[in-house]
Amino acid sequence: MLQLAEDTYGAAFKGGSATFMARIVGSSGLPLHRADVSAIAYSVFLLDDRDADARTVIAGHDAVAATVAEVIFDALQTDFPWDAAADTVGYNFRHTLDVSSHAAFPHADRNYLVEYRVTPVGGQVVIARFRIYVL
Repeated sequence: MLQLAEDTYGAAFKGGSATFMARIVGSSGLPLHRADVSAIAYSVFLLDDRDADARTVIAGHDAVAATVAEVIFDALQTDFPWDAAADTVGYNFRHTLDVSSHAAFPHADRNYLVEYRVTPVGGQVVIARFRIYVL
């Protein structure tokens, strides 16, 4: 099974937080479970709209570890705010950025990339990316 790499698009408020949800699958094409994942870390980048290769990491949001047991679910979820009308299968990953010490989105009218690196117990790193336009 070929897994497609695609970004998820969304919006957030300047200085605010955001919650990210996804169905993350392993090389088998099946959703990952907690026991399948050894580590998760995320970074937030400010993007340069004129240079697709340029990105600047946001202070306090560079390779931040997330607790696997808190962000990965063994059973797929379809509760709010998941859009069950668009996807009845559900998500197994949910994480809310902690912005209590460092703003993740310090500039309005800019685009950001939130990138999660999921390290499985065996196999290759899985990358989940979210492109966020900040209001």
